[in-house]
Amino acid sequence: MVQFGKWLRRQIDQSLPEWQDQFLRYKELKRCVKALSGVCPPLPAEEAEFVAEVDAETEKINAFFLDQEEEFIIRHRELQNDIKRALDRRAAGAAVPVTPAQHDAEVAAIRREIVNFHGVMVLLLNYSSINYIGLAKILKKYDKRTGAMLRLPVMETVLQQPFFKTETVSQLVRECEAMMEAVFPEAPEGQAAAAALAVAEAEQSIFRNTVAALLTMQDVRKGSSTRGSHSLPPLNLPDSDWLRSFEPPFPIPTR
Repeated sequence: MVQFGKWLRRQIDQSLPEWQDQFLRYKELKRCVKALSGVCPPLPAEEAEFVAEVDAETEKINAFFLDQEEEFIIRHRELQNDIKRALDRRAAGAAVPVTPAQHDAEVAAIRREIVNFHGVMVLLLNYSSINYIGLAKILKKYDKRTGAMLRLPVMETVLQQPFFKTETVSQLVRECEAMMEAVFPEAPEGQAAAAALAVAEAEQSIFRNTVAALLTMQDVRKGSSTRGSHSLPPLNLPDSDWLRSFEPPFPIPTR
């Protein structure tokens, strides 16, 4: 069984290079736990220091997530405008001096932009899942070493954080997939997102990282008999078998 720290490192490496310093500093927090005296109940000063470290990491994750979310909202609006302009020019026909080749090139550029946008948003949702799991894991280690019950109250707070809720980004992903259907009219119903990702395979380096992120989120969020109030919701992916043909899943380590 791969240790969680190694699994986390793999997930970080599969993210965007400019994001990698924004993930939970799990290794450093693990060192903090190992350095604890291990007395039960934990020393007040030790617990206060550990909680401060966790709070600082949570604030960092939230700030990064909200910055990305704001950029996504702006980018989504711009893409909608680009699609509308392209469709309007196509409908205008001869009234607009655009050749079929120029129109096709414009649509192809928009398709690539949508695919890339969708991929980056998927990576951010995966970023949310990975950091949530990391927080839960490190708090479990703290409780095991000290005999404390810190995990429950801290995770209750995490459940209210923007980086966990992800409603806005999740909605943008769904709307982006609707855009894909608009610019992939030849795709069978329900397969538009898969078709869009297929275009990215040859044209964008983000493709395989996006596939890996989708598979990770599916494995993290799939239903199980141990689901509880702190579980991430299930994730329904388009054409899951198609995705798995590109990348093997990496199960979440239990230790």
